[in-house]
Amino acid sequence: MALQIIECLSKSDFKAFVNFQFDLYKGNEFWVPPIKSEELKALMPDHNPALEFCEAKFWLAKDNNKVVGRIGAIINHAYNEKVNNLLGRFTRFEFVDNKAVSKRLIDKAEHWLKGKGMTKVHGPLGFTNLDHQGMLIDGYDYLPSVGSEYHLPYYKEHIRNFGYQKEIDWLEFRLFIKAVPDKAQRVAEIVKHRNGFNVIHFTSQDEMKKYSTRIFDLLNDAFADLFSVVKLSDKMIQYYTKRYMSLLNPSFVKVIEGPEKEIVAFIIGLPSLSSALQKAKGRIFPFGWYYVMKALKKPKVADLLLTGVDPAKQGTGVAALLINELQQVMLVHGVEAVETTGILETNEKAISNWKNYDHIQHKRKRCWQKELV
Repeated sequence: MALQIIECLSKSDFKAFVNFQFDLYKGNEFWVPPIKSEELKALMPDHNPALEFCEAKFWLAKDNNKVVGRIGAIINHAYNEKVNNLLGRFTRFEFVDNKAVSKRLIDKAEHWLKGKGMTKVHGPLGFTNLDHQGMLIDGYDYLPSVGSEYHLPYYKEHIRNFGYQKEIDWLEFRLFIKAVPDKAQRVAEIVKHRNGFNVIHFTSQDEMKKYSTRIFDLLNDAFADLFSVVKLSDKMIQYYTKRYMSLLNPSFVKVIEGPEKEIVAFIIGLPSLSSALQKAKGRIFPFGWYYVMKALKKPKVADLLLTGVDPAKQGTGVAALLINELQQVMLVHGVEAVETTGILETNEKAISNWKNYDHIQHKRKRCWQKELV
């Protein structure tokens, strides 16, 4: 094997970095491909404002000029300042089942991070908590949501062999949607009236956009103390709004306002686009958009992407109210099951929301860690 590790410098290098996963997962019925153009932009400083507070490098592994692996390394200075630690991240780690390939790649990322003064590496983590994070270690026979990850089963064995240990896991659930019980409806009405809550419903993208900044502001407050989270700047809020807002079905987004018109909670669901993106094969045009639009209209499965609750309103029943409102919309649209994105295993309050639903906990993702010595 004439193995080389090459830093991504040119646009063609970065295109090869994005395209490699399409070759690696070709024919895999459980991998959901990203949109190539959006993945490429996420790596570019002139498109992704996260690179204003993050340093990053990306590498390809080539065997006789054929790409056989890739890896990125990130230093999120804003997060390091928040936790007062010198942490490096590895990201977007993909490779063929060859330990020489994976070892050379992880060594390259570790060497760069150590040279930058980092004392510990963990991952896979992205630029922010809304970027790629976690390695799938259980649940390989389920189609993930568009907000989650899929990896090959041999990945976890490679990473263990390189001295990495568990830092924390994310759990994912599938909920089976049934008629809302009368008792749940009555409880929801009591919660609304007791607290002066008002549920905001949307019928258009323009209506949602008026609330986007306020939703992200609440997200910053609600997620402030969670693992890997750093406050999103105004530029980051604009970036994620532009990137994801056009894909949302307004009916699946709910906001709850308090008596003073303040946002106290929100929930963002989405008709599952996983199968549509598999058909699109990484491209929105010319035909990908058709598959996406079709999936938004007649979903059997929906994804639960984000939920945020004002910390001061925890315990008021507002989370149950959110889920009740979204469940009613799903029933109208004929949704039969819901895929959650990753919930930190330590987030017992969020996990307890599913106790009253017919559900399975079917997937687990892991963040690994290692001291740099």
